Amino acid sequence: MATTVGTTPKFIKLTFRETIGAYLQLSKLRIVTLLLFTTVTAMVVAANGAPQLSLLLPTILGGALASAGASAINQYYDRDMDMLMDRTKKRPIPSGRIKPLSALIYGLVLILLSVLILGLSVNWTAAALAFGGAVYYVIVYTVILKRNTFLNIIIGGGAGAMPVLVGWAAVTGVVSLDAMLLFAIVFFWTPPHSWALALLVNEDYTRAHVPMMPVARGEESTRRQILGYSIALLLVSLLPIVVGTLGIVYGLSAVALGVYLIWKSIQLINERSLEAARITYKFSTAYLAFIFLAMILDTFLLPI
Repeated sequence: MATTVGTTPKFIKLTFRETIGAYLQLSKLRIVTLLLFTTVTAMVVAANGAPQLSLLLPTILGGALASAGASAINQYYDRDMDMLMDRTKKRPIPSGRIKPLSALIYGLVLILLSVLILGLSVNWTAAALAFGGAVYYVIVYTVILKRNTFLNIIIGGGAGAMPVLVGWAAVTGVVSLDAMLLFAIVFFWTPPHSWALALLVNEDYTRAHVPMMPVARGEESTRRQILGYSIALLLVSLLPIVVGTLGIVYGLSAVALGVYLIWKSIQLINERSLEAARITYKFSTAYLAFIFLAMILDTFLLPI
């Protein structure tokens, strides 16, 4: 496999199978899967049931390509920083398995294909939103915010919430208040989720001079911020019930999940340990999957 000499990757030729694996890693498939789940959930809620396959399949494909492409360009831009952090130095570019220019071209091609697939097979509103989400992640978050302000996660969280709008627009052709409420759930979920991870890898971010909340404001402030955003997330997650978008199955799930996340955030403040941060981070990941699953169950069990 490839090795690194100092801070300069030494590139070697990979087998076809290794090359495919490297590009799949560059695409961050686990993140793609989670984002697609929120997209499909938004489609189910918008359609008040199962969306048509003629919309579902191209939306999934287009959304996956947009997310993967944005991730590739993000790693192209952050390649210098990734080499400094233990968590990221084995990624395809810093490890020398993919050349930076190849990653950039790959990312741009995927985003272009995403726009074409969504625009021609779904609608151009969904295509524009997917493209906007990719631009938001690459330009607003990666280039402008990430290295320059501790607000990077707060403002940049909109990028991870865009797939919800893509899914809603794929079904309805518009972005409604209902869609924005689902968007808000992901938006307010992002800070506690990302800051819990930042607590785990604070040394990495410090070494790379990335002003994540623990680096810029300290770990104690970060723990309090996680609690504050967890409380806000619980309140925001109840809004779809208030406006009638979702019902009792979702409501009970949102309360249970939100209260448990708040409890974990309180434990994080009291225990001040890496293990508490790890538990909070893992549950926050599960939180998003479970609350969107609750939306699907609510839609099918209690159709409006």
